[in-house]
Amino acid sequence: MTTPTASDLDEVAHDIRVAYGTDGWKDRPSVRDAVEQAIAWLDAGHVRVANPPADGADWTVNAWVKQAVLMYFGLRPMEAMNAGVFHWHDKIPLKTNHAAIGVRAVPPATVRRGSYVEPGAVLMPCYINIGAWVGSGTMVDTWATVGSCAQIGRNVHLSGGVGIGGVLEPPGATPVIIEDGCFVGSRAIVVEGVRVESEAVLGANVRPFHHHLRAA
Repeated sequence: MTTPTASDLDEVAHDIRVAYGTDGWKDRPSVRDAVEQAIAWLDAGHVRVANPPADGADWTVNAWVKQAVLMYFGLRPMEAMNAGVFHWHDKIPLKTNHAAIGVRAVPPATVRRGSYVEPGAVLMPCYINIGAWVGSGTMVDTWATVGSCAQIGRNVHLSGGVGIGGVLEPPGATPVIIEDGCFVGSRAIVVEGVRVESEAVLGANVRPFHHHLRAA
């Protein structure tokens, strides 16, 4: 897929912002195309729900991308899906290009379309929802879940059974963010837009209530 230009991004973002929440948007081909394009860019890693900070600033949430995800649910029909002996009945297709992009995915790792996993990541039997971003060198361990729109950095370890919450609504809300080099202990739960800064360590069974955690 060709990398979108700034003009491409602006055009799609504008169409989605204007149409979001209005009546009859599903009947407008240009809006449907904009939503599909946004999800395709998400899936390929060309856009993110939130962009990392530069020069010590905060993360920037791209609300129009989250709006596109919400609209995509409205466009997709329920359909039967199969992968070997596994069967689903859902709206969002599953990613199947792990080998082509250099991701190790151990059965039955489940990764929805519209999420992005960088080459070099390792996915044990886990679940990654639409809008999520997972960096290279990261391991998502057995039965860990990465919720919708969560941003997981590079060289992170999400231990077995970790729950990373999804933050899809409201569209402008900050997602859960686990920055580069973090370790999240088994059965820890990180939800409600918590940001864990680079190299931080969370112990097993921890549920942080502060929304901004730094390494000690």
